[in-house]
Amino acid sequence: MAKPAVIVVGADKGGVGKTTVSRTVLDYFSANNIPTRAFDTESPRGTLKRFHPDITEIVDVTSTSDQMKIFDTLNSSTSSVTVIDVRAGLLSPTLASLRDIGFLDAARSGQITFAVFHILGPSIASLDEIAETANFMDGAQYFLVKNFINNTSFFEWDQATYNSYFHRIKNATEITIPKLNEMAYEQVEVASVPFLKFVANKGPAGESANYSFVLRGYVRHWLGNVWGEFDRIKLTDIVG
Repeated sequence: MAKPAVIVVGADKGGVGKTTVSRTVLDYFSANNIPTRAFDTESPRGTLKRFHPDITEIVDVTSTSDQMKIFDTLNSSTSSVTVIDVRAGLLSPTLASLRDIGFLDAARSGQITFAVFHILGPSIASLDEIAETANFMDGAQYFLVKNFINNTSFFEWDQATYNSYFHRIKNATEITIPKLNEMAYEQVEVASVPFLKFVANKGPAGESANYSFVLRGYVRHWLGNVWGEFDRIKLTDIVG
């Protein structure tokens, strides 16, 4: 049996589009026929669960009992990949909990595949987050994600300053999520379906829908670019 893979998607800053990235990851694995389950830590009302209700469970990641739901079932789950969408402000505390329960040691020893998608905001505060998060990355695949989905501009970053932070981290890899047409993004939000279903003109239950041909085209093109980034980092190989 392949060893379990855990992907944590998060940031300590809010409003950087963490759940959007989680949704693209779930669609990517679905398209590649990789069984995946997800945990939405926006307790008690989850955003990720609204788009992927069949595979997502809402948890309080600070609760020991909910941590057990996630990590005590890694080897018994029928899904080979577990995606955890960490709500704003909880990335560092979540990683500290993973250290305390021995998860990071298990990842370091090769028992578990562990990857972190750290969603960056445009401010220098995000660079401080990198320094904080890097302390937990030994044994993990660490991805720094520049997410332009919300028309984010990274103009506040001085490149030399950014490089000084970035190069502190061994084997960190950058990912760029391009901007999606605003009207297309809003239409997917209203439809409350995965990006894949929107492109396929399917409703929440798989029924035929009547989404705009133009907006579906924008989403299809954008999703292809995002998946191109995931192909580039060999995400399917990482999770085995």
